[in-house]
Amino acid sequence: MPREPSELARRLAREAEAVCRHYLSNGKRQGRYWLVGDVHNTPGRSLFVRLQESPKGPPGKWTDAATGEHGDLLDIIRESLGLRDFREAAQEAERFLKLPRIEPELVSKADRPAVPAEPGGAFEPCGRCGGPCLPCAAGCAWRRTAGRGRATVAGTRARPRVIFRTDAVAAIAG
Repeated sequence: MPREPSELARRLAREAEAVCRHYLSNGKRQGRYWLVGDVHNTPGRSLFVRLQESPKGPPGKWTDAATGEHGDLLDIIRESLGLRDFREAAQEAERFLKLPRIEPELVSKADRPAVPAEPGGAFEPCGRCGGPCLPCAAGCAWRRTAGRGRATVAGTRARPRVIFRTDAVAAIAG
């Protein structure tokens, strides 16, 4: 058992993402945080664990926005496994820290498939909407959807359900 509980908490904080992947496996990483439903590994997004040092505090600290509970990674281990006291949680934390680490496979930028370069640069002004469109064989979204009587707004690629009728645009513009 470690000399100080704070020493054990610091060692766990250095491995914050690995702790979350192991004990909160139903969650996912989002930016500098691990998001999950609660300390019992329920799917959701109300509990967040800080994975990196930030102006808001050190790594390994967590808060459940739904209940207001908060703590460190030792509390996560204790609650997720249903352990009764600190001694059992500390023993489990020591066991976890001795496990070999398997790093998640990350794809580097060099290994990603490249977007074929088009003449004139990646983005060109569109003839129809005037916005930046990526030139492609099918043409811009305005041309692809014009035959159906509706068009997508330039830049709504992340929100594909945002559509409007072209006759409504003509009435507004006209």
